[in-house]
Amino acid sequence: MRILYGVVGEGMGHAIRSRVVLDELVKRHEVQVVVSGRAHDYLAQRAGEHLQVRKIWGFTMVTEDNEVRNFRTLLSNVRGAIGGGWPQNVRAYFEIARRFEPDVVISDFESWSYLFAVNHRLPVISLDNVQMVNRCQHSPGIVRGHEADFQIAKGVVKTKVPGAFHYLITTFFYPAVRKRRTTLHPPVLRPEVLAARPEPGAHLLVYQTYTTNMDLARFLQKTGLECRIYGMRRDLQAPVREGNLVYLPFSEQGLVEDLRTARAVVASGGFTLMSEAVYLHRPVLAEPVGKQFEQILNARYLEALGYGMCAEPIDERALSTFLDRIPDFEANLSSYSQDGNRDLLAKLDEVLQAVSQGGDVVEPEDPSIS
Repeated sequence: MRILYGVVGEGMGHAIRSRVVLDELVKRHEVQVVVSGRAHDYLAQRAGEHLQVRKIWGFTMVTEDNEVRNFRTLLSNVRGAIGGGWPQNVRAYFEIARRFEPDVVISDFESWSYLFAVNHRLPVISLDNVQMVNRCQHSPGIVRGHEADFQIAKGVVKTKVPGAFHYLITTFFYPAVRKRRTTLHPPVLRPEVLAARPEPGAHLLVYQTYTTNMDLARFLQKTGLECRIYGMRRDLQAPVREGNLVYLPFSEQGLVEDLRTARAVVASGGFTLMSEAVYLHRPVLAEPVGKQFEQILNARYLEALGYGMCAEPIDERALSTFLDRIPDFEANLSSYSQDGNRDLLAKLDEVLQAVSQGGDVVEPEDPSIS
């Protein structure tokens, strides 16, 4: 089949997951990727005869003090669209329609590819972790204190890839599914993570995608533990040590190695690193980015399962409590296992086969389910 694969460019987790899925798809299919942001460079390195990667413009989020700034996000995206984003996407649209002529679209929370599918009456397969917000049932305890954010997030997610042929949701937690044509599957893990063998270590792995969370460094310094910190200083070319804090430039291989040997992980509520830590049985202290409900959901389920703690925000007391409870979290994590990526990839093959046999283009949603 000819597959148009859309990847949202906000954050690297979608690209990391897509890389693994794309490596499997190109063995049997022709694939054209459309992707925005930093994720483009990451995936473009894997382009080849059966995988073409095209950069498009996509929405971005503006954060400050570990919280999404809604008005600045709106302004930034309006400027980006008018300043060249929309014309760039229109050119890509006509080129792909003329040259590639896809049979099916797979969207990892990406809207451009979905709209292409709607205009050409192509079936759409949704593959991401974010649809968990809308397509599963969450208890009052999970959303408590964020009821308004939950309703807003559900509305946004609902409009992102509506009426898809099937929704494959990656997850390490399993609430009840409330909508048809929706299945839950273990997280997609990089080969480097699947090959990693956990070893007991003494350091904390700290990963921050936002550089404005300055209080965290101060709290970490007071622990006396070596903290290997990624993301807080993005311009680094080499490690910088300040007492027990080691600031590191981004390295995919280095991050996996430090995760494999970490005592525990301190990070945001991002799904990818959290799911990798769970797979390698590493406790996580998660601080969700404010007003980003998907991260709140991930962190609260992590805590409910006893795999770590959700801190909103991290302070000295939360960090100290987390460190004291590491043995309990390790005991709970010891029972977690998954058989690589086989479950999701097998279901994706099944869904693609159903599409090739002429399945419905879109899912008729039940109007009684909000």
